[in-house]
Amino acid sequence: MQVVNQSGVRMEGSEGAGKTEATHERIRKLAAGNAVVVFTISGCCMCHVVKQLLFGLGVGPTIFELNHDEAGQEIHAILHGLSRGDGRQQAVPAVFVAGKYLGGIETVMACHINGTLVPLLKDSGGLWL
Repeated sequence: MQVVNQSGVRMEGSEGAGKTEATHERIRKLAAGNAVVVFTISGCCMCHVVKQLLFGLGVGPTIFELNHDEAGQEIHAILHGLSRGDGRQQAVPAVFVAGKYLGGIETVMACHINGTLVPLLKDSGGLWL
């Protein structure tokens, strides 16, 4: 397991739009640079469930804990915008596979139950079987 926090990207002094753009780019680079990325908040039970599922399958995801990062609130707001598709999912956990947003707990569990999660993880290089 790799925990990412305090990445060194300084955002102080950025204007609102520039700061948001830099945060979007930071999320994009993190997601694109790792096979599986999970954005979480420490102590979140649903985040724990997603992490345990992935660990149980043999995946070593990159874990990004929002509450341990200066830009955590802004990242959380961006993830909230991504999760609005069906109106039910929370912003975290937010799972990215192969650089693309997969979804939250409901999507990950649905993929696991219907048998599409393991092939997706294999194709991304996040799971070697």
